[in-house]
Amino acid sequence: MRVNPSNQSSEPGDSAAARATVADIARTAQVSTATVDRVLNKRPGVRDATVQRVLKAAAELGYLPERDLYAALAPRPLRLVFLLPSGTNRFIRMLGDMVGYAQEHWAPFNVVCRTELTESFNPEALAAALLRLGGRCDGIAMMALEHPAVREAVAALAARGVPVVTLISDLANSQRAAYIGLDNRAAGRTAGYLIGRFIGARAAKVALIAGSLRYSAHQEREAGFLQVIDEMFEPLQVVGLREGQDDADKNYRQTRALLEQHPELAGIYNIGGASDGVARALKEAQRDQKVAFIGHGLTPDTRALLIDGSMDAVITQSPHATLMSCVRIFTNLREGRDVLSGVETTRSVVIFRENLP
Repeated sequence: MRVNPSNQSSEPGDSAAARATVADIARTAQVSTATVDRVLNKRPGVRDATVQRVLKAAAELGYLPERDLYAALAPRPLRLVFLLPSGTNRFIRMLGDMVGYAQEHWAPFNVVCRTELTESFNPEALAAALLRLGGRCDGIAMMALEHPAVREAVAALAARGVPVVTLISDLANSQRAAYIGLDNRAAGRTAGYLIGRFIGARAAKVALIAGSLRYSAHQEREAGFLQVIDEMFEPLQVVGLREGQDDADKNYRQTRALLEQHPELAGIYNIGGASDGVARALKEAQRDQKVAFIGHGLTPDTRALLIDGSMDAVITQSPHATLMSCVRIFTNLREGRDVLSGVETTRSVVIFRENLP
């Protein structure tokens, strides 16, 4: 609705109240006509108390039809950005796509969500994106990289009143508002337990492939995995960790190199994404039914790998629940509630071929 300061009703039979002008509202609310114009056209820069005074005056003078008054009183939707890394990690891509096609789920929360992509594994690019987007939105949810530049960007946004929520991977000692994601140390322990049980009580070699140890989530998963192997499966030897940057081709090459170096390799834990690259190398070496293989994120590709037996288990979380928890946190902050009010703890689910949903 666009109003003009000289706007007035000229319909026959209108009451005096219905012929009120912007100037009348300004006089009643004791503000300028420019302020009234800003309020009625929902422009920024007017304090909430002043907005309410102007709208109250407009209501008393009968300036707005009832439906328009309700629309004017309705708060502007929160503008939320999900800042995600670009690349071939299908779970992350699925998460970003869901932001777009699930808008009807966010409608009751009066929010508008969109996805923005940033260069994967580049903390300076992530920090720059945070600062750039912070001036155009009311909150940002991001997959954090451990780096001082990212931590400083989050602090700068917090000082400007723009909250940041970390999802999937947290940012230690930062001013982020909350973290939504798995207990990643527990996820790593789960993977270690499964690998150990699949291989059995014998001497064997296992390997890990991470996306990047710049993600605290990947560091914690590695630590949890190593703890369980050390505590419960002493005969198993961990022959190292390689980084594939959640890229299918890089994971393929890393797996090929591992198989060439350790032909008797008995298990692989893919800490990050792009498990299809690992599976391709295992299939080419005809080891896909012999090497215990566990990864993260139930997507169409990992589902197919579970079905054909290339993967033995997938540790996953609900992408929809992850997004919904982020939206709840931002609305809690807007309405002054406890930040985690109504937010459920993120649950990890282990998927095998026999319990595929």
